[in-house]
Amino acid sequence: MKALIIAATAAASLLATAASAQQAPANPGPVIPGVCVYYNARLLAQSSAGQAVEARMQQLAQEVQGELQPYATQIQTEAQQLQTSGASLPADQLQQRRQALQQRAQEAQQLESTRENELRYTLGMQRQAITEAVSPILTALYQEKGCGLLLDRESVFMMNPAMDVTDLAIQRLNTALPTLSFNRMPVPAQTQAQPAAAN
Repeated sequence: MKALIIAATAAASLLATAASAQQAPANPGPVIPGVCVYYNARLLAQSSAGQAVEARMQQLAQEVQGELQPYATQIQTEAQQLQTSGASLPADQLQQRRQALQQRAQEAQQLESTRENELRYTLGMQRQAITEAVSPILTALYQEKGCGLLLDRESVFMMNPAMDVTDLAIQRLNTALPTLSFNRMPVPAQTQAQPAAAN
């Protein structure tokens, strides 16, 4: 189901991005005074809070998968039964069963969409919590390191690793926010206004 794929892909993309992070050349060049670099994707993948979010999102996605699977199985079974016995049914009864099956399929699709949106929203809120926790840490590192410019690692092709403050940010975040505990969160009503209006 889509819901499981979303959470798994989100976690996998974080790890893949972090894994492909800088591999310093043999001669990384000079340290440029006042220039610092920070890699947010690596912090999300390697910090203890980021790893807690990844593990919990996978659990939530599996729960959603478990919730949706019976609907899919039931609809598939009914569709097969209808296909097999359809010819022997009176036209009005056949039409009635087709409509009922279509309605169940729409309800299952709507539930899947709701759960998918909840997982997206939940992941976004946990990332926001990490961002809020790391923000003062980055400000402190910026001042301590005498940075005049803090660059995003994703915008930098190569650099001297001595200018990277990510490891320090991860260490301090692990102390400030060792983990995050959460459940699947409902999407606030204002963002659900469009699907509600459709009915």
